[in-house]
Amino acid sequence: MISALKGIGYFVSTISVVLLGVVAWEGAKDKPLLLGCLVAGMTTSVLGMRLRWWSHRRDREEKERLERLIKAK
Repeated sequence: MISALKGIGYFVSTISVVLLGVVAWEGAKDKPLLLGCLVAGMTTSVLGMRLRWWSHRRDREEKERLERLIKAK
């Protein structure tokens, strides 16, 4: 359940980044530096959320593996 909530949270955060980017696009589209910063910021934000999700999944899989090893003894 907690894992699903974290996944939903990261998905909602990703949607919010996209929505904020859409709003900011109009002000940045004619300014290459601002547009580059906007795209880079959106990309790194989404990438960071994805990395946190992968880390969470990896930690969970490791805990489950250790629990199986303990039960097998």
